[in-house]
Amino acid sequence: MDLTLDSRCAVGSGAGQTGKENTVIAGILFDKDGTLFDFNATWGAWTRAMLVAEAGDDPILCERLAATLGYDMENARFHQGSIVIASTVNVVADAILGVLPGDVDKAALIGRMNAGSAQVAQVEAVPLRAYTSGLRQLGLTLGLVTNDAEGPALRHLDKAGIRSDFAFVAGYDSGFGAKPGPGQLIGFCHATGLAPDVCVMVGDSTHDLHAGRAAGMLTVGVLTGPAPRDELAGLADIVLDSIADIPAWLRREKLIAD
Repeated sequence: MDLTLDSRCAVGSGAGQTGKENTVIAGILFDKDGTLFDFNATWGAWTRAMLVAEAGDDPILCERLAATLGYDMENARFHQGSIVIASTVNVVADAILGVLPGDVDKAALIGRMNAGSAQVAQVEAVPLRAYTSGLRQLGLTLGLVTNDAEGPALRHLDKAGIRSDFAFVAGYDSGFGAKPGPGQLIGFCHATGLAPDVCVMVGDSTHDLHAGRAAGMLTVGVLTGPAPRDELAGLADIVLDSIADIPAWLRREKLIAD
């Protein structure tokens, strides 16, 4: 059962930014993988092919890589708590290099991963063109903050036909740091002129929610990534099934102007 902002604040849910009267939301920041795009549906099959290629078709080495990354080879899905869910490509590359034999060049590995990920067909959590257009028609300014690299993130937005709907896009390599730090979120506020307390951070991982709370924003958890509801609930002002539920939530809580 979804609880309202005021009632959840009253029972001490940890939603420290809630309960503000007359707050009107002006900006929404989205995570990318697991939020705008369904995480396992998008990355499950690609990761299997990537691991097989890096392991040189060695099944034992491939299984070791999968275990290190928290990935289920048989079902092409990520386990809860996988480092891939919220980590930067730099962290994931270090984990892979810790398993691969020999002297593998890290920069080349990251290059292969970024090049491959930029080509992945993204599975949208909702039909995104209509969705982001609808949010902008409500007067909301949109941003994207991801622990992916900025280049692949821009290409994914371009492929979805929604790049122009985003006033700000930042990856881990954009100069603002990476989540769970709030740097990307503060960068959005500086770029748009919006105060953090009129913005919402939406994501599928605790990294997203930690960043949102550190920046002073409302936080929304969504269940289109591997993290379960109870993992997100302690850090989110509300947990929704997907981003599709955000407009109704904003209206219900009177967080957007009529």
